[in-house]
Amino acid sequence: METQDPGQRTAMEELLARGELTVRGRIREASNAVLLCDVAHEGVTAACVYKPVAGERPLWDFPDGNLARREVAAYLLSEATGWGLVPPTVLREGPYGEGMVQQWIEADEAAPEASLLALVEGEEAGEGWKAVGFAEVGEGRTALLVHADDPRLRRLAVLDAVINNGDRKGGHLLPGPGGGLYGIDHGVTFNTEDKLRTLLWGWAGEPLTDEALDVLHRLGGELADGSPLATRLAELITTAELAAVRQRVAQLLADGRHPAPSGSWPAIPWPPV
Repeated sequence: METQDPGQRTAMEELLARGELTVRGRIREASNAVLLCDVAHEGVTAACVYKPVAGERPLWDFPDGNLARREVAAYLLSEATGWGLVPPTVLREGPYGEGMVQQWIEADEAAPEASLLALVEGEEAGEGWKAVGFAEVGEGRTALLVHADDPRLRRLAVLDAVINNGDRKGGHLLPGPGGGLYGIDHGVTFNTEDKLRTLLWGWAGEPLTDEALDVLHRLGGELADGSPLATRLAELITTAELAAVRQRVAQLLADGRHPAPSGSWPAIPWPPV
């Protein structure tokens, strides 16, 4: 499986990093400032998302003005796995100062695999689905929350465990063109404490796939001190956070299983979608 050299930019990364940003509007559903933009360079134009640091809402458990860098770090880890689960993402100056700029992915809602989450009656997930837990659906009723037993989601669950994603909601899953799947919104990641909150608990405690183990073995080597990946990550997250990434990779390999909720932190983000 080929992976990107962290020192080399793809064509999309070059466009995002060097192109002229034109703000088209604001995505108001987001808790932080998220601006929909066009980016243009040398006759090429693409849609993108720009999240300026100045628009970040302070959080009690993360340093102020640091979420954009974590989004870029998540992209670098995704590329290092070879799975391509995070859209191309760069850190750059924009109309409102430094921020994260990421390729806009138009979700393919018509794709057969677009339905990744569901609420079902009964206590069994059914074929092709993995159970997460029961959720209140109103009027005193509950339903079983399930996610698709999809290898792309399973890869994302492994990546989330590595980056310690504290906010994997349903709305952060984008089925893309050509059968791709992307995860977005990775600002609350890389904390040194266990913050994993996700809707992808369906594989909790199950053995990791051979593919995931191979990727984790390779990733452990690529995170060694002085490596291109480690050097780049050190510009984006703290020394302690980088050490915690290495420890999480090592722990996943030692356990050989998908992690389970720790019990010391809410396991599912709110709102879940």
